[in-house]
Amino acid sequence: MCIKIIGAKEKNLKNIDVNIPKNKFVVITGVSGSGKSSLAIDTLYQESQRQYLEAIGYQGIHRPAIDSIKNTSPAVIVDQKFANRNPRSSVGTQTAIYTELRMIYEKLGHRICPNCHKEIASSDSREDIEFHDHTFSVYMDCPYCNYRMDKLTRSHFSYNTKEGSCLTCQGTGKTLEIDWNRVLHDDLSLEEGAVDFWKHKYKDYQVQSFYKALDAFSIPYKKNEQVSNLHEDALLILKYGITQPVIKEKYKDLEFPKTVEKGRFDGLESYLLNRVKEKMEQVKQYFKQDTCPDCHGEKLNQLSRSVTVQEIRLPELSKKSLVELYDWINELGEVISEQEKRLVHDYLYDLQIKLKRIIKIGLGYLTLDQQMITLSGGEAQRIKLSATLDSDITGVLYIIDEPTVGLHPQDSEGMIDALKELKDKGNTVVVIEHSTDVMKAADYIIDMGPGAGKHGGYVVAQGTYNEILGQEHSVTGKYLNSEHNVKQEYRKAIHGWFTIHHAKLHNLKDITVSFPIGCFTSVSGVSGSGKSTLIFDLLAKQIDVTGIESFDQIIPIHQQQITRMKRSNVATYSGLLDDIRKLFASIDESKQRGYNSQYFSFNSKGRCEHCEGLGYVENNLLFFENITTVCPVCQGKQFKAEVLEIKLNKKSISDVLHLSIEEALSFFKQYPTIMKKLNLLSDVGLEYLELGQSLTTLSGGEGQRLKLASELMKSKHKKNLYLIDEPTMGLHPLDVEHFLVLLNRLVDEGDTVIVVEHSTQVINDSDWVIDLGPYGGGKGGEVIAQGTPEEIKQHSKSITGKYL
Repeated sequence: MCIKIIGAKEKNLKNIDVNIPKNKFVVITGVSGSGKSSLAIDTLYQESQRQYLEAIGYQGIHRPAIDSIKNTSPAVIVDQKFANRNPRSSVGTQTAIYTELRMIYEKLGHRICPNCHKEIASSDSREDIEFHDHTFSVYMDCPYCNYRMDKLTRSHFSYNTKEGSCLTCQGTGKTLEIDWNRVLHDDLSLEEGAVDFWKHKYKDYQVQSFYKALDAFSIPYKKNEQVSNLHEDALLILKYGITQPVIKEKYKDLEFPKTVEKGRFDGLESYLLNRVKEKMEQVKQYFKQDTCPDCHGEKLNQLSRSVTVQEIRLPELSKKSLVELYDWINELGEVISEQEKRLVHDYLYDLQIKLKRIIKIGLGYLTLDQQMITLSGGEAQRIKLSATLDSDITGVLYIIDEPTVGLHPQDSEGMIDALKELKDKGNTVVVIEHSTDVMKAADYIIDMGPGAGKHGGYVVAQGTYNEILGQEHSVTGKYLNSEHNVKQEYRKAIHGWFTIHHAKLHNLKDITVSFPIGCFTSVSGVSGSGKSTLIFDLLAKQIDVTGIESFDQIIPIHQQQITRMKRSNVATYSGLLDDIRKLFASIDESKQRGYNSQYFSFNSKGRCEHCEGLGYVENNLLFFENITTVCPVCQGKQFKAEVLEIKLNKKSISDVLHLSIEEALSFFKQYPTIMKKLNLLSDVGLEYLELGQSLTTLSGGEGQRLKLASELMKSKHKKNLYLIDEPTMGLHPLDVEHFLVLLNRLVDEGDTVIVVEHSTQVINDSDWVIDLGPYGGGKGGEVIAQGTPEEIKQHSKSITGKYL
């Protein structure tokens, strides 16, 4: 039996018909932008979800551009988008593993009686509940001296509750202090940008507000003078506001202004402390973070963090890798008494299953206390997939976006086994993938193409792996059948080397590593072997590094840096929209109507007010994922009707934002400034993206390549050291070939490029390879091999070498 897709026209799909076999493991592949996501997510998932929700009574859900889909099933999507940016969310809380450990510590925990100082077990003590004024408290009595104390419950082992969190750091494990050297540039005036985060018109407003405050207190000042020359009281007000105790005492005879217009100024400290609560990522560079002096980073209060199970405290368990935790759980089940087993049997069983599945999909190196916001898109996605594998539901359609992204070839084997297990339960598993190993393991392959954007949207081949190889129109088959050029000559380190000395952070085993200047270097190794720690936690921050004096700047480009706001798109992030808005504002009709560039921003004067410039409205379905529908007023065009009447070469601002980068290259060919930016976006392999495509729709790899293009736009050309985290993530092998041309061009022009990579295609094209391992977590952190790719292949201990 097959899922029959008939007349699919969503986005770039060319009115295609596709049959997807049910209860099979199916791969949809093809070059970037060929229509894989349009078919799998925007069409198959959307329509399957719509049919299911309408069957249970939800109406008015957006229907994709399609004639029909028959024989589908309720659908579940596992993608790379991860919305939880809460710094308190960790691997342990997200997977509920930490929650179940809290239950074990509640039931089996040992503590010291504060009266007789003997060790007592929760399971041995007498419990009692007392009621007082509509509340109740749970107590326990010491079996040795009958001393009554609060019973420790699961809440006491949570760093997000008042019962469990450290009072000093409120359960974060860190204390924050403003780094004034980063906030204020003393050698500049306020007008010149002395306050780092005051920009554009906001800066002008704040400067004037500050001067009004000084006028209110008759504090002398000169405009355009360096911050270092400000009157001491003026500097206090700038930093801490007019409510600073020293100011209140010194000027107690004055009436303190209540409004900004009359001189109220709250200071930089107030702004930063408020922002750090709401959007830590945006302002964290202005703070110095130190380990909490009371809990020493363990987040729990003194009593909660002192409780032990089998002589180990909960914070100590949180720092173990998931592999080490799995071993501890198994050992615990063997050594506890039968009475204790009855108390925790269900929790131990669940933990064993959860941990085994997470380890199987290549995440055994993670620790429970690792923040979710530090994970790559692929890691966060596999965390979500592990929850899916916990389900025993059958007859479901699972759609999974690149499950092996960010995995070493060795770790991919466990992921493939997990996907097969999901299928064997009686489900249909459809994955978007570029990995040839996954293709070989699949029951069926659908190859999209032949090109990207308007050149894609067709099914160019379908069948088993071997059948794909024999189909002349298959883009993927053609690549797999072709001869691939092996790098004949490796660049030499003629400009010298730079070195990281005695690296011991996290799992690194006191290693010293040297890198060739003016070369293309890959840092490889299995997941969790220490690659990111070495490159992004040490080299990028120039910790214990010598020999980097020759670089003008070090530019780290990793997957977490792009801010995925729904109002940000490719054009806004790259700066293209500013240039395009100015072009529209320069048209004669715009000038006659008084339309400046703000009218051509979907965040400002010209936007459709019904959808606030988004082009869609959200419907909250309570227990289900929110559904978006096209704005009924602007029909998805984002702007007011009168703004859309202004045309540039017969296209409105909305039409232009719907151009792909490839189409825009033709449309803007007479505008050199715009063309330079478009060419760079094309060079990094993003020519299929639309200018107005929201950043929330981009994969981790796409977002990262967009950041690389934006960095290259700023480069003047200086001598740069680029540190890039898996730049080919999400790219088809054909696209990787094109992207490697760009990386090699950077090196040929005098830059040095270091990539953290798992792709054997990239590693083989490098001049130098540093292979870490041998395994992840505590069993990693050593240099296994270093040399040219050819030398790595010959190294008997290199796991990477075996796959090269």
